[in-house]
Amino acid sequence: MHTQIPPGENFKHITKVEVRFADMDSFGHVNNASFLTYIEQARIKYFDDIGSWHYDVTTQGAILAHASLDFIRPLHFKEQLSVLTTCTHIGTKSITLVHRIITGEKEEVATAESVVVAFDYSAMKSIPVPSKWREAIGKFEGRNFTV
Repeated sequence: MHTQIPPGENFKHITKVEVRFADMDSFGHVNNASFLTYIEQARIKYFDDIGSWHYDVTTQGAILAHASLDFIRPLHFKEQLSVLTTCTHIGTKSITLVHRIITGEKEEVATAESVVVAFDYSAMKSIPVPSKWREAIGKFEGRNFTV
């Protein structure tokens, strides 16, 4: 993982997730690909909650450029999870989010990093992170994300 994961108290955004039967594999625990779905849900909810961003593939949006996961222990059917999310960096064209996946008992089961790139869907190319995104994230996180 590229980013140092901050302590749990630094995470202001929480997404609740319940492990579904469809998330399971033949070994009786959650398939590793499902963890990516959990952080995807958290990433989308994070952006929706802080900026009321609307997804319109004919305009500007964000696309996933990188994802990494560190697994701590297996997950099982019906476990209640929280995905904690925070923004650690905003570059010229990218936004780095880190995640902690914890159980209802606050046991950490995985950490993750996702990097999204600001993207112009009509031109099909990356663009600088819009200032309104940078400001919304900065306001939510209580930090100044200058380039």
